[in-house]
Amino acid sequence: MPPKRRIGRRAFLGLSASALASGVGPAAAKPKITGLEPAPIDVVAKPIQAFGRGTGTTRFGKLEFRGGLALSSASEWFGGWSGVTVGADGRKLLAVSDAGVWLTAEIAYDGLRPAGLRMARLGPITAVNGTPLDRERDRDAESVCLVEGTLDRGMVLIAFEQNMRIGRFPVTDRGLLRPTGYLPLPPDARRMIRNKSFEAVTVLRAGRHRGDVVAFAERSKDMRGAHTGWIWAGGKPERLSVAAKGAFDITDAAALPDGGILLLERSFGWLSGVGMRLRRIPPNAIVPGASLDGETLIEADMSTEIDNMEAVAVHEGPRRETVITLMSDDNFNGFLQRTILLQFTLADGRAAPA
Repeated sequence: MPPKRRIGRRAFLGLSASALASGVGPAAAKPKITGLEPAPIDVVAKPIQAFGRGTGTTRFGKLEFRGGLALSSASEWFGGWSGVTVGADGRKLLAVSDAGVWLTAEIAYDGLRPAGLRMARLGPITAVNGTPLDRERDRDAESVCLVEGTLDRGMVLIAFEQNMRIGRFPVTDRGLLRPTGYLPLPPDARRMIRNKSFEAVTVLRAGRHRGDVVAFAERSKDMRGAHTGWIWAGGKPERLSVAAKGAFDITDAAALPDGGILLLERSFGWLSGVGMRLRRIPPNAIVPGASLDGETLIEADMSTEIDNMEAVAVHEGPRRETVITLMSDDNFNGFLQRTILLQFTLADGRAAPA
């Protein structure tokens, strides 16, 4: 009989984190936000020097690793980040959590590498009447994107998963304000499983559907086994689908400057652990009724510095390069999981603005 194989602590923590990320284990309780007021917080940032563990490689698929951060805070409301959007110059971010909390901060850089978060503030996502979304089914924010203006004075969309809706929220230099309204829901939205519904939302940045909203469900498949999505063409939601490849669920989306979309996906296996994939959907393919697919830019596993990757954003770098920011959801379980922020450059340059 061969000797029994011992599972190392890193592997055990990784598999446990993966189980939590995929909903097959008990996540830590989300903090209540009743009485939470917008306020500054301190965020500690530990640099992630290399994306591949034990290697100095910087090129992964069609992405070039710029740098990363492992983030932590003494605030009980810091964590669970499921959506992120980054300002046009890459300096400011807005993140939302599935506990109904928003975070704003400035990204500090050492050259091109992210070095920390400054001037961080967090507060509660609120209802139309200004009260915090404290009910579990109401506060499950999963994605955020900038619609107009800037993160100091603009408008964002936030997609919520359990009580399914996509809201318009003004944002200022002091944080997120109460919503001004909600998008019309697709007729089939209410048939989705509540904790596998709206997971990704973005707004197309170029092409004939510029300004139209696109959203995707985490795990709601049609009769062909494809992922479900919608495009609000002219303000009216119409169906899209995305080819399912392997055991991946959609966790977020971000619009590219050329009118295309990045899809962030996550997988989980008891032997393989958690996985991450980014797919690029070309701009001409995104039309009502389309069946989308796209090329894989990167597929990463636990040999790299990933966690439960749930959020993606895109901005233009100082040399007009396309910069991709990823953020993880630690499920408020700091022992088993991490909040990490990663940045990559799209190495082939095909998504440069027209």
